[in-house]
Amino acid sequence: MVIAKYEIVYNLYSNHVYNLKSKKEKGGRLMTKSELVEAIQEKTGIAKKDISKVMDAAIETVTDTLMDGDKVSLVGFGTFQVSNRKARTGQNPQTGEKIEIPARRVPKFTPGKTLKDKIH
Repeated sequence: MVIAKYEIVYNLYSNHVYNLKSKKEKGGRLMTKSELVEAIQEKTGIAKKDISKVMDAAIETVTDTLMDGDKVSLVGFGTFQVSNRKARTGQNPQTGEKIEIPARRVPKFTPGKTLKDKIH
């Protein structure tokens, strides 16, 4: 019985490690806003509360700019812009029924050369 417990724990651990590796290979883990704030705080020494306020203001400013139809370019990092999608005919995957998908505006991010070079 004791051996079985260790085997189960080992198998669970091995499977967990395998899942972590496969997830990392598929694109890594997701960094949350609070983790990003903490990482910035460690690099700069600025209070987390202040960093969070600046991030909120930056996100709001980018959003407002995109809503006005303008672009936001951060040289080396990338460009945020609005892309227009045409209306099209789609298909409901459950029923196979044809549906009309209306035209819409969607946010788009294009990475800059410096960011691309650092990642590759």
